[in-house]
Amino acid sequence: MKKALITLGIIVALVIILIILGPLYILSEGEQSVVTRFGAIVKVETEPGLKFKMPFVDTVVRYSSKILSWDGDAQRIPTKENQFIYVDPTSRWIISDPKRFYETVKTVENAQLRLDDILDSTVRTVISENYLNEAVRNSNRINQMTVVEEVSSIDDLEAAERLRSLTVSNTQQESIRIGRQGLSDRMLELAGGYTKEYGITLIDVVIRQIKYSDDLTESVYQRMIKERNQIAEAYRSYGRGQLAQWEGKTTSEQKAILSGAYAQAEQIKGIADAEATKIYAEAYELDPKFFELWRTLDSYRQTMPAMEKVLSTDLTYFDLLYK
Repeated sequence: MKKALITLGIIVALVIILIILGPLYILSEGEQSVVTRFGAIVKVETEPGLKFKMPFVDTVVRYSSKILSWDGDAQRIPTKENQFIYVDPTSRWIISDPKRFYETVKTVENAQLRLDDILDSTVRTVISENYLNEAVRNSNRINQMTVVEEVSSIDDLEAAERLRSLTVSNTQQESIRIGRQGLSDRMLELAGGYTKEYGITLIDVVIRQIKYSDDLTESVYQRMIKERNQIAEAYRSYGRGQLAQWEGKTTSEQKAILSGAYAQAEQIKGIADAEATKIYAEAYELDPKFFELWRTLDSYRQTMPAMEKVLSTDLTYFDLLYK
């Protein structure tokens, strides 16, 4: 009886040890596994649920079946016309063949290193084979756009329309054949051929950001400055035209005012002269000798200061001085 109890205890202990060592394991949603026995792959599990493995000898390597991401470093790459730009790519990928993945790279960290090599090289190759405008645009819609400056501070509609026509910017850009999305598709096609041998399937390759190098940035700024200067010159030209128009209008009004004032002044002078003549005539009629004396003295007052010397006073003009 005692011997049977000992045997039963041993059996129970072995069962407990087997349970602890885990002949069963759970594969969660979003996971897949590779089961190895002494280093050799014996089974691949891709469906979630309760799974069985041989205790002691089987090892379960779990991998994610979710979409994973790869973020590359921004690279300074020359385009086909030898313009340098910084390209910052990103990609999404999945482990599509766990068996192949385990045999070639084993870990996600190693897979990321392989993707660094493959995708960095692919991005550099595709960018350097195409022109700059292919990398920065997806369509030719820019060539169908006409930029019209808003002219809101001018009340004259005709003048506003004329100024608007001077500031129209219709810069024609080079047409593209592939475009940015096309380059991304080309990168996906090239890189996907290399990643399949590692059990990796690329979902997409996206150019997340493109940044101009310093020399190219300066060139772009200079072109923008040139365009804005052209618009500014259009405003200056319009302003000079308006200035000339207003100056001409002001000069014309000034001449009209002066002409009217001169005519009015001459009219007043004429009336005053007529009145003075009338007064003189009336004074002459009252006392002709006094009037003659007054006119002669007035004449002396006007002419004598201008005489530097008098050679003779025998003239009739000076008779009053000696009477």
